[in-house]
Amino acid sequence: MKKALLFIFTLFVCFTVLSQERNPLIVKGEFINQKKWVDSIYENMTIQEKMGQLFMVDIFSSDPKSKSDKIKDLISNYHIGGVIFSKGGPMQQAKLNNEFQELAKVPLMIGMDAEWGLSMRLDSTYAFPWNMTLGAITDNKIVEKVGKRIGEHSKRLGVHINFAPVVDINTNPKNPIIGNRSFGEDKKNVTEKALAFMKGMQSAGIMGSAKHFPGHGDTDQDSHKTLPTIDFSRERLDTLELYPYRRLINEGLNSVMVAHLNVPALEPQYNFPSSLSSKIVTELLKEELGFNGLIFTDALNMKGASNFKNPGEIELAAFLAGNDILLIPEDVPKAMAFLVTAYENEIITEKRLATSVKKILYAKYKVGLNNYKPVNMTYLVESLNTVNDDALYEEAMANALTVIKNDRAILPIKDLKKKSIAYINLGDDSGEDFLNELKKYGNVTWVKANSLDEYIEKLKEYNYVIIGFHKSNDNPWRKFEFTDKELVWMYEIARTNTVILDVFARPYAMLDLKTTANFEGVIMSYQNSKISQQLSAQLIFGAREAKGKLPVSLGEDFPLNTNFNTKSLRRLQYGTPESVGMNSHKLRKIDSLAAKGIKEGMFPGAQILVARKGKVIYQKNFGYHEYDEKIAVEDTTVYDLASLTKILAALPMVMELVNKKELSLSTKLSEMLPEYKNSNKANITLMQMLSHYARLKAWIPFFRNTLNENNTGPSSKYYSDIAGKDFNVKVAEDLYMRRDYIDTIFKTIRESDLNSRLAYKYSDLPYYILKQYLERKFQKPMETIVQENLYESLGANYTGYLPLEKFSKNNIPPTEQDDLFRKQKVQGYVHDQGAAMLGGVSGHAGLFSNSNDVAKIMQMFLWKGFYGGVRYFNPDVFDEFNQCYYCNKNVRRGVGFDKPQLGTSGPTCGCVSMTSFGHSGFTGTFTWADPEAEIVYVFLSNRTFPDAENRKLIRSDLRSNIQAIIYEAIDY
Repeated sequence: MKKALLFIFTLFVCFTVLSQERNPLIVKGEFINQKKWVDSIYENMTIQEKMGQLFMVDIFSSDPKSKSDKIKDLISNYHIGGVIFSKGGPMQQAKLNNEFQELAKVPLMIGMDAEWGLSMRLDSTYAFPWNMTLGAITDNKIVEKVGKRIGEHSKRLGVHINFAPVVDINTNPKNPIIGNRSFGEDKKNVTEKALAFMKGMQSAGIMGSAKHFPGHGDTDQDSHKTLPTIDFSRERLDTLELYPYRRLINEGLNSVMVAHLNVPALEPQYNFPSSLSSKIVTELLKEELGFNGLIFTDALNMKGASNFKNPGEIELAAFLAGNDILLIPEDVPKAMAFLVTAYENEIITEKRLATSVKKILYAKYKVGLNNYKPVNMTYLVESLNTVNDDALYEEAMANALTVIKNDRAILPIKDLKKKSIAYINLGDDSGEDFLNELKKYGNVTWVKANSLDEYIEKLKEYNYVIIGFHKSNDNPWRKFEFTDKELVWMYEIARTNTVILDVFARPYAMLDLKTTANFEGVIMSYQNSKISQQLSAQLIFGAREAKGKLPVSLGEDFPLNTNFNTKSLRRLQYGTPESVGMNSHKLRKIDSLAAKGIKEGMFPGAQILVARKGKVIYQKNFGYHEYDEKIAVEDTTVYDLASLTKILAALPMVMELVNKKELSLSTKLSEMLPEYKNSNKANITLMQMLSHYARLKAWIPFFRNTLNENNTGPSSKYYSDIAGKDFNVKVAEDLYMRRDYIDTIFKTIRESDLNSRLAYKYSDLPYYILKQYLERKFQKPMETIVQENLYESLGANYTGYLPLEKFSKNNIPPTEQDDLFRKQKVQGYVHDQGAAMLGGVSGHAGLFSNSNDVAKIMQMFLWKGFYGGVRYFNPDVFDEFNQCYYCNKNVRRGVGFDKPQLGTSGPTCGCVSMTSFGHSGFTGTFTWADPEAEIVYVFLSNRTFPDAENRKLIRSDLRSNIQAIIYEAIDY
């Protein structure tokens, strides 16, 4: 007898454990407490309270008060079990949520249709990517992270169940309601994506819900407006539509939403909705598939169930079919009364009612409603829109971008030399962010025209044409098709030009194209969000790789999983600080320091940029060109770089020649320029003079010898206000110097005395000499040398000498009100007097640029001579120059590069590595790169305007204080 009882007890325990393992609503390790709580609540409920648990009603948090008052009445008097929120704002939703919960005897289950996160629903900048976009990602761990973050958002807002993921396999391009909500048309990919999403979301303590059972993917009808028919065989349904459900159910799916569909192969009754069919809900879902989680109807107020005339009939049919929760009924009071009557007439049994109500209570315990706490509204919006969310969105979109055509490997665009690229905007939404990002890489012009003929004519002068098709990113149901006119124009433009088409819309838009034979490149970017536009531009220029696969088939040319995995050319990327281990909040301290600098008169404006691991993660502009605050500093503002010219112009050309073995660090000055053979500088080596350890004078004030007798302005002996045969060196606006005086400058340098003692002395003179040498070596002017050998291929389109040849004065902040030498506001002309007397071009000064282009050159140095697919010099050459050869002589300098301080004072914050390098400039510029931290830092300003004697910036150490903040912001 004892053995028999023990056997029975063991079977009971095993059965209980097995049931718990298979029941997704059971909280592991808490079953006894969970069961006690459920039983206690249930036993103390009236029949009306039990019936109330079956109902969930909907509300927009933006609805008028009258709607929320009705919900409150349903909670207080009809004891409904839950509320579904959609649309509106987070604060109002949280407020209503707390008000509703306060009225509920049993805490409410709060639901949302947050398939792609809460952000779009709650008026944020953007949501997480749509399912179709996620379907293009090959790494499902990213999808799982998205699911988890959506779950965390839901939990923070007091939501307990997210009606996601959609597991419909969208094999019908004309599906009006699924489309972008599906992960695609491949059943295995859809299943794996849905499983990853579900696991992520449920790991955050939020219930997931697969929908729309048994499968809503293959219809061209909108279930909100009619009852669509899914008229396929049972074999087809088993192998395709039902495929994801089997896998998800086995993996612990919490709930299923039954669709508003007519499926004749599963339910023989004519035009009978799935959600009302016991054959579909009970026999198929519960018994055959073994699902014992929560079962929701789709919204019961949908059209098409014409057999039911009286309030409550649909709800009763849905409940008897096997559903647990009745979603969005037409009239709760009447439906509840109808169900209570059915219970009293024993149409609904106590056992049947207890099964669903207890399942609902088990679910409420699972999501923590046994210990309900109101939503904390402090920093609610901020916690739903964090920098980590930005980083995750960036990661997801970057991995989704898909190249589906790449003839002649046009992508990524490689050689930027002489490349002139046109951008054309099609569609009905903005492509401004796309265009602005393209311009960071190459010479890209937005071409506009009113007719096809006008386009064809204008496009003749361009090498490439990038067509951006931009459709609204407001929601996944917006129209996505090309117009007939757009199609005709694209065909003709592609016939006569080299074209890259970038589609920022649903992939099915491509089905409108009869041919893509003349399109060299086609990119699927899926959505027109700002981030998607920026990332796609980065992909086009090889800063990022294309990793996505087409999640749907688009005719014969582009079958399912079409993809071309492009390789990175190693150009600067742009993205979030968190994506490279930096802290956004800490970096924001830079804003305060920049504002302080302007307020205290250190400079009128500035550009500040920070990059890490090859990605620009902070790029901001502050202030104005002048203190009059008329022209704001923008990304395209170009500054006089002053001595940054040394390492951004002269030094790379020298490194190129060392790389070619045409120079070495031991090359003597007399070997470079024969006229130095008999000078006191004949034996000075390249390494010595570029390390500022060669006894050279710091500088020579050449301009002073050309002033008039009273030293009140330029002498007419040397200058004219009109250009002529002899006076043809333009020094400034309406100021021309005698050409022969340039020879005097170089002769003066050659014959200048050396310092009496060999010691560190920073000097401009080596770079005057280098200008002379380089121009002879390359047989071209200095401005042409650097343009052809460096800036063009780098895509540094805002960098160069003589900026007024490319830009208007409104792009160039002034550097000084010069009342002595040039007698004018110096704007668009080099500030340095010596460089000005060389026509604005020298090795030590004269270069103008913006922060973005400076960062490109510094990144090229960090990558030891490689950038954008081009090898400018070998790594060992860079290492040779980035050495402190005379540190033991108290000389901190490398060869050309400035290096960190050897003592307590110096150019940096003291927190950089000793392998780091950079330079500063007299006009208020500074740039530094650190190979170990992989940091590039650029600070550009015109601190010398209006008075070059303004040393507030220098005395404040503001630039190095900003550098310290950058290093404090490194998280890992």
